[in-house]
Amino acid sequence: MLNYGFFETEMQLRFPEDSLKIRNMCDGGNTPGFRPHSSRNSPWAFPGAEKFQTELARNSGSEGFFPSPDEWLTQLETDIILGFFGYNESFQDPDGPENFKGELEAFIQHTKAQSYNGKNSPKLVLVSPIAFENLSQKMDIPNGENENENLRLYTQAIKEVSSNNQVPFIDVFTPTLEWFGGNGDYTIDGSQMNEKGYEKFAAFLAETLTGITNVGSTAKRKSINKMVNEKNYYWHNDYKIPNGVHAYGRRYDPFGPDNYPYEKLKVKEMTAIRDTAIWSLLQNKDYDIARADATTTVLPEVETNYNPADEGEMITYKYGEEALETLTVPEGYKVELFASEREFPDLANPAQISFDNKGRLWVATLPSYPHYRVGDAKPNDKLIILEDTDKDGKADRQTVFADSLHLPIGFEFAPEGVYLSQGTNLKLLTDTDGDDKADKIEIVLSGFDDHDTHHAISAFCADPSGAFYMAEGVFLHTNVETSYESVRGTNGGFYRYNPQRKKLERALQVSIPNPWGIAIDEWGQDFFLHTSGPTVNWMMPSTLKSIYGVASPLTEDLIEEAHRVRPTSVWNLFQVGTFRMMSKEI
Repeated sequence: MLNYGFFETEMQLRFPEDSLKIRNMCDGGNTPGFRPHSSRNSPWAFPGAEKFQTELARNSGSEGFFPSPDEWLTQLETDIILGFFGYNESFQDPDGPENFKGELEAFIQHTKAQSYNGKNSPKLVLVSPIAFENLSQKMDIPNGENENENLRLYTQAIKEVSSNNQVPFIDVFTPTLEWFGGNGDYTIDGSQMNEKGYEKFAAFLAETLTGITNVGSTAKRKSINKMVNEKNYYWHNDYKIPNGVHAYGRRYDPFGPDNYPYEKLKVKEMTAIRDTAIWSLLQNKDYDIARADATTTVLPEVETNYNPADEGEMITYKYGEEALETLTVPEGYKVELFASEREFPDLANPAQISFDNKGRLWVATLPSYPHYRVGDAKPNDKLIILEDTDKDGKADRQTVFADSLHLPIGFEFAPEGVYLSQGTNLKLLTDTDGDDKADKIEIVLSGFDDHDTHHAISAFCADPSGAFYMAEGVFLHTNVETSYESVRGTNGGFYRYNPQRKKLERALQVSIPNPWGIAIDEWGQDFFLHTSGPTVNWMMPSTLKSIYGVASPLTEDLIEEAHRVRPTSVWNLFQVGTFRMMSKEI
């Protein structure tokens, strides 16, 4: 709902004079009582919630001072809460509904006892999960029969608890089940709505909640929706702040105090300015956003802790032939410069490279690393294609496949397009007209953690089946709702995504920093490296069923001591250009 903004658009159009402030605090995998966050010491939304989620009731290593749900709701002076629960809970054991009812009732009682706005208890409305759409004739996913049986049970459970506690309840399971029986797809994988689905759902929910039928012209709806999405961009950078490990977490001290308190304040100010812009549009009034932004908190200059002359001499990057002269390679090999930032300025801070089946080099670049700084121009990281058209061994053509990205630290090719890491989302970029430019972008899965941005899903690598692995580093807590289950990961590991089945798996959970390399050998065996040390491990023996908060054992390091070189030395090479190494025999 955050990504399309349709529901808020419908609500704003229905109350143009009321200056509504709407914030989406939903997160994949949340339950009424379990709300994990990498920068919060406790994952529990209220006292006693741990007794309802015993499998998750263990120390997962989260650490920091990120506000609790109650603290966020108090900051926002909340009057009304919409609670969307029941989907990820529906995958629990057959006794799940009874336990869920107890957890939901405890949440209601806790919420009623609060006064977030400082005046009275919030009004609470509970909403059922949507139905599961049967797309099994079009893709290899569940047909929804078992899923809808369970979802019906949880819808009934929410209805019963709501009635017992005099809380309004909205059943969206029944109408969406009816929609899904007609023509047209409303989801991308049975469980996650597409744009068409969200638009229809938003109108239904807003009308059911308010009793007010469709309002506003098409032009007005579009302009309000555009500004709602602009506001949500800044809200997301507040509530789901990238690199939260420095803003709220274990790395706040000593790295955070110089700048993050000011950045957090500024993003709240810029979010509020866009609230005002929405209200102005609703009332046909002019509002100068740029002028208002100019009055927000000025971010201080931050002194670097890197002094290139610490060792007694100034360190400078070397380009091209000068860099080649400093390299020593094994006998039988040589290094050639294929492309450099001097010829291709977009080749800035590359994070992953891959050759396609046309022999072209694709490069994910991220000049915005380590993350977008609020108040700057929005990030414009790119996925570019470098091509040698005259066969002289050097790139001479660049095509920008996608721009306006933010930290694309992993990607992989597939027949349907290019899968790309984008913060909390896994996206699919598709070129529909063959011009080597992405013209369709779809969020495939959401709920990945970018609490430490260089640990987010990266190093994508396909296996022989067409599925691909994604690496994720330490400190992170990921919770992704899928059509099969809620997939949770803590403190490092790997995921495997099968595009044919739309299925995500937690392949293994091991405590690893910087897992920036995955490789599959000719026998299909999988290996990975982690670059805080020169370590390469065999993946398969550690591939055990993940337990929340528990790391599986690592295999022995495969690199002999005499051959250990920290792999991040290669990263420094890619700062100044893209090289290729080849055997003389090739």
